[in-house]
Amino acid sequence: MSLIITDECIACDACRDECPNYAIEEGDPIYIIDSDRCTECVGHYEEPSCIEVCPVDCIIIDPDNQETMEELKFKYEQLVEEEA
Repeated sequence: MSLIITDECIACDACRDECPNYAIEEGDPIYIIDSDRCTECVGHYEEPSCIEVCPVDCIIIDPDNQETMEELKFKYEQLVEEEA
């Protein structure tokens, strides 16, 4: 399950620096999450760090992009290999 940012986003930039996978980009007018890079922080943290720092609670699970824990772990491993 990748995360998405809703229209309530105030473009405060708090989430972007917190993402260990660099999955959050500045959009127009709100920020967006690249579902190919979002692992919900699997491999890094217990909980998605962007959700924890968002001051307006606008980051939610994308109901149209459901992924299992195994799929998230696999995506994390692929991202680690890319960086090596």
